[in-house]
Amino acid sequence: MQKRLILNPDLLSITINRLCHQLIENHSSFEDTVLVGLQPRGAFLLELILAQLKKLTGVDITHGYLDSTFHRDDFRRLDIPPKAHETKMDFVVEDKQVILVDDVLFTGRSVRSAMDALLAFGRPQKVELLVLIDRKYSRDVPLAPNYVGKEVNTLAHQKVLVQLEPEKQNKVWLINEENDAA
Repeated sequence: MQKRLILNPDLLSITINRLCHQLIENHSSFEDTVLVGLQPRGAFLLELILAQLKKLTGVDITHGYLDSTFHRDDFRRLDIPPKAHETKMDFVVEDKQVILVDDVLFTGRSVRSAMDALLAFGRPQKVELLVLIDRKYSRDVPLAPNYVGKEVNTLAHQKVLVQLEPEKQNKVWLINEENDAA
């Protein structure tokens, strides 16, 4: 297994700052905008983004955390059912601009299931997608992010590992899982 660092802590910080500036440019006061982190890994990214937006704007932005486990199209096919995480959204999204936040966009199936789950909270005016890493050329569902931290060309046997933890040296790795003995 080979690992290659694609975002070190400094570049990751710069990337998050750039994404926040793009959000401010498009949503200025965040008056009718809500941010929703996709559980589990999008929640960590959302926390970093919220902290940076608070520094830049001084505004407390309405946000929540959405689990879409039971909306997955492979839920009944899996041998071991996936572990559900807590959905924490104490607001409705009716006529709001919703920004879904996730760490990695791969096939698009997680985002599709999140959009299905989101409808339980109302009909949004608009839905946008923010991802830290966009794995190019791997979509099963025809969608594209509105805000991208970094685009990465990957092969099927490669994996993107995002290490986001509070008070840690956050990093993003590209892991080659191809068997070298083959």
